Amino acid sequence: MDMIPENNSLLLIGTLAGRPLFSHSSRGAAFWQFPLSVLRLSGTADVLNVLMRQELLEQLPIAEGDKLLVRGELRSFNNRRGEGARLVITAWAKELLLCEGEDENELNLLGTLCKAPNLRQTPLGRDICDLMVAVNRHYGRSDYLPCICWGALAREASCWQVGDKLRIRGRVQSRRYLKLTEEGSIERTAYEVSVLEASRRESETA
Repeated sequence: MDMIPENNSLLLIGTLAGRPLFSHSSRGAAFWQFPLSVLRLSGTADVLNVLMRQELLEQLPIAEGDKLLVRGELRSFNNRRGEGARLVITAWAKELLLCEGEDENELNLLGTLCKAPNLRQTPLGRDICDLMVAVNRHYGRSDYLPCICWGALAREASCWQVGDKLRIRGRVQSRRYLKLTEEGSIERTAYEVSVLEASRRESETA
C-alpha cells in the first residue's frame, strides 16, 4: 500500500523505444529498465527511462514499438559510479498497460523547495527559474527533482524560500547537452520537470 501517493503522480503514454534490459537487483528483487519515447505537442520526443520490477514485466510481455501507458512516480537516486549524471532521474512504473491514443506526459508533485531558486535568462532573453524540489517517499526517503519554470512564473518562483511547500503540475522532459571533460566533449542527457503550474502551500495537508 502506498503511504503518500498524492505527493508524486506520473502518467506517461508513449512508444517503447528499445527492448527492456536488466538494471539491477536489490533485496532479492530484480529490476528492469526501458526507454519510452513521448511526443510533445511540437512533435519533439522526450525519451524517458522507465524502471520497474521484473514481476510487472512478466505480467505484460512487451516489444519495441508497442504503445504503452505507464502510471507511477518520478524518482531520483544518487549515482556513485562516477560516470554520467550524479543525480539520476527515472520514471518508476507501478502500472504498465498496452494502449492506443495520443501521447501523454503529466506529473503532479507536492514537495518542499530544498535549494534557493536560480533565476536566469535564455540567449533570447526569456526568464527561466531553476528549482530543486524534495518529494517525500516511503521510509523517510525523498526524491530530489530538478524543475524549471518559465516567464512570469519563473519571476514569481525566484522569490520563493527554501522550505516552502510547493504544489506542481508539469511534464518530464529530456534535454541533450555537451559536458566538457579532459578527454573532450561528451554528449549527455539531462532530465527535468517542465513546470506548467506551481503554487506555494501553507503545509502539505493544507
